[in-house]
Amino acid sequence: MTPQPAAAALNQLTTLNKSPRMPVLFLGHGSPMNAIQDNEWRRSWEKLGADFGTKLPRPQLVLCVSAHFLTNGWWLTAMDRPKTIHDFGGFPQALFDQQYAAPGAPAVAREISQGITSPKIGLDTGEWGFDHGAWSVLKPMFPKADMPVLQLSIDYGRPAAEHFALGQQLRGLRERGVLIIGSGNVVHNLRAPRKAGPVPPYDWATEFDAVVAGQLGKGDLKGLIDFQKLGNVAQMAHPTYDHYLPLLYAAGAVDAKEPLQMFNANFQGQAISMRSMVWG
Repeated sequence: MTPQPAAAALNQLTTLNKSPRMPVLFLGHGSPMNAIQDNEWRRSWEKLGADFGTKLPRPQLVLCVSAHFLTNGWWLTAMDRPKTIHDFGGFPQALFDQQYAAPGAPAVAREISQGITSPKIGLDTGEWGFDHGAWSVLKPMFPKADMPVLQLSIDYGRPAAEHFALGQQLRGLRERGVLIIGSGNVVHNLRAPRKAGPVPPYDWATEFDAVVAGQLGKGDLKGLIDFQKLGNVAQMAHPTYDHYLPLLYAAGAVDAKEPLQMFNANFQGQAISMRSMVWG
């Protein structure tokens, strides 16, 4: 897992100006309703977005890896005007009415695709857009939607180490004003029985969340790859891996010694950890 060749190539993109090194985010997005409800998570995204351009450098572009863009092979959105995708059901009409009209950046997507030769990253010129893993956090963060956004898909059939390694290759983008965001959840089990009312998280959920937090705190980023070694706890925390894998892209894109701030270190319900991170 050597990031240098592609990272160096991406640091030389001609479509983006050199900039101060951008942070990397992992955001626990939880329920789609967080996009429109006034709650602690939405408010945290609003606050975080307000920091860009004041406490943090303003991005030239956002590259989002969402738990909801799962494909065979890797793909990068490359359309001028990505559509807003409402990839959920059973929610109020107000949620389906939401639009996020940020532009795409086809020229940047082409350069990224050319800069990363292994694995091959295809260009999606019309199939996808912004799924709720992306727009539900971006809309509170950057409500003007005036910043180009790309989504990188997750090749769901590949082993965890390859997702981390691709994150490593994305590092060079940070020197070109690209804000890399992984959007998923540290714990995500919608199959677990749910109880009404305020109830504490499951023991296995808090255990898995604590292990991940411990690895992050120690800078053991590569240790995140071997999450399945936790056995049944990992299987309960992630019956499917889609919401965990975005964390590996974010962790791969940073150096273990970079400053880390964790926030939203709590649960939405019994089996969804909202733990989120800012590196850099």
